[in-house]
Amino acid sequence: MSGVKTNAMRILDKHKIAYKTYCYAGSGAVAGVEVAAALGQNPAQVFKTLVTVGKSGAHYVFMLPVAAELDLKKAARAVNEKSVEMIKQKELLPLTGYVHGGCSPIGMKKQFATTIHHTAADFGTIIFSAGMIGWQVEMPLAALQTVVPATLADITA
Repeated sequence: MSGVKTNAMRILDKHKIAYKTYCYAGSGAVAGVEVAAALGQNPAQVFKTLVTVGKSGAHYVFMLPVAAELDLKKAARAVNEKSVEMIKQKELLPLTGYVHGGCSPIGMKKQFATTIHHTAADFGTIIFSAGMIGWQVEMPLAALQTVVPATLADITA
């Protein structure tokens, strides 16, 4: 399946940002930890993308290591909300343009405030969804932050 270009990849190409792609389609991997294993990568370096809604009604994106769990209280504090909760799965596609398991922080229908777990800064590159189930991209955090304005915070349980 070479030659696959997701919306996220097209945006990175447009911005002339170098990235590496991984395909795990057909591996049977579903959960983030399984994806990291299928790719032979450190799960601490592979990030999942979660979409939440705050008490104010605003939406927020959080990226965290696949083996970690989002701490909703820390997440709310990071975005100055009273509380945040995960959006319902059926709301993901209409809101972001992405399906569950293939949600990338790059190329959502609307740019939401994005917070990345601070450990992303510990790695030369991080790996995350390319915007299609079965595909991941790898790039430096700083490069990601040129297309997705993101802050770093401790957001895990």
